[in-house]
Amino acid sequence: MKNIIGRKKEIEELERLYNAENAEFVAVYGRRRVGKTYLIKEVFKDRFAFWHTGLSPYDHDKKFLLRDQLQAFLYSLQDFGYEGQACPKSWLEAFRWLEKLLASKDDGSRQVVFIDELPWMDTARSRFIPAFEHFWNGWASKRDNILLIVCGSATSWMEDNLINNKGGLYNRLTREIKLCPFTLAECEAYFRNKEMNVSRYDVAQTYMVFGGVPHYLSLFEKGYSTAQNIDLVLFDGNAKLRNEFDRLFGSLFKNADDHKKVVRLLAGRRSGYTRKEILELTAIKDGGGASEILKGLKESDFITSYYPFGDRKAEHYRLTDHFCMAYLQFLDGKDKPDPQFWQKNNASSRLNAWRGFAFEELCFAHVAQIKQKLGIASVSTTESSWVVESRERKHQIDLLIDRADNVINLCEIKFYGKSFSIDAKYGAELRERVQTLMDKVPQKKSIHLTLIAAYGLKPNENSGQVQSVVSLDDLF
Repeated sequence: MKNIIGRKKEIEELERLYNAENAEFVAVYGRRRVGKTYLIKEVFKDRFAFWHTGLSPYDHDKKFLLRDQLQAFLYSLQDFGYEGQACPKSWLEAFRWLEKLLASKDDGSRQVVFIDELPWMDTARSRFIPAFEHFWNGWASKRDNILLIVCGSATSWMEDNLINNKGGLYNRLTREIKLCPFTLAECEAYFRNKEMNVSRYDVAQTYMVFGGVPHYLSLFEKGYSTAQNIDLVLFDGNAKLRNEFDRLFGSLFKNADDHKKVVRLLAGRRSGYTRKEILELTAIKDGGGASEILKGLKESDFITSYYPFGDRKAEHYRLTDHFCMAYLQFLDGKDKPDPQFWQKNNASSRLNAWRGFAFEELCFAHVAQIKQKLGIASVSTTESSWVVESRERKHQIDLLIDRADNVINLCEIKFYGKSFSIDAKYGAELRERVQTLMDKVPQKKSIHLTLIAAYGLKPNENSGQVQSVVSLDDLF
């Protein structure tokens, strides 16, 4: 397991479950490409009694999908010693054959059964769920040496059918593990493990584009600059992620077009939209279908919901997936992008403006590290952005950390290649923002102006109003 970056808690939990003396049923889920399969493979290596991966429905003829899923399951059974040749006629029969295979190989030791991309196997009218329920409830759960691990990228399916199941699988999971993208520190460790020399500034830029998704980082080539690698992975004529956006949604959601409509809309406004605004602007009909779309996007970590500061009624939805934001900004609708786009525009005002916005999202993803730097890791907080109009102008406050100890950190976020300097004009604007916020909050609250900047704050006559500074190193 020396090649696994991070995931220490998950590894310890999987090993604990392996050494348990009871039947265990574990669901591992998380965003597609986040490394679920790799983690299970590396932890258990040659300890599998059975392993199967469902067929992706993307670009697959739905008319033959059930047949092909069952045929693929037969091939996996044969790989682990099953001698039958006929394709199972149903999932009930397929799982019966799995039971026989496992029973024939049972020597009393732990039997690890791994079914990857389980949601893909639940095709229309396949009756997969009842058969799977019967396999666990009727057979596997009664055998103390079974460790059943299922994985899925369709997080909403995993939530509905396993974690929050109200039917035959109600309360049957013994453990659920959600795998998240890498943090900045884990991205840095990943590059070091590949013996790639990448500065923290460039690790941050990589995160802004790919969001800490391990598979995306694995496509980087040693000896290339960050700009060269972004072009290689996204803009080159043979770029491996050229069609990733469509594949990503097509493999996760049955109604992918509407999901993409919502994501495209949210990409256009950092503060996001309310549910009502989303439905009006996308022409998606209100009702259960709309709720499922928002729920699915949220549970799959593409979007997040929040309440603007001071408003607990108007729930907003924001796009938070870095890859989607970058793709929609630079590639969506372009049949033949410039294969050297990033290298040619690396110092352009367009990319610099985009980095400013993307760095804000990076900071939202690293609030825990910001709180650690501020010395408030154990203090209960809520985080939000805030758009407010004062007498003079409209203010966009990047990040507010509202603390239970009666302090609000008003965070200004700046991504510069050197220490940030506050000039007289910007200093006056910051004082106005603080005063505007003070006018809106209870008197018991103190406002701490906090600067989050890649290389900190340059001292001058305007820097004294900043109460605390968080640098890029602190985010690692």
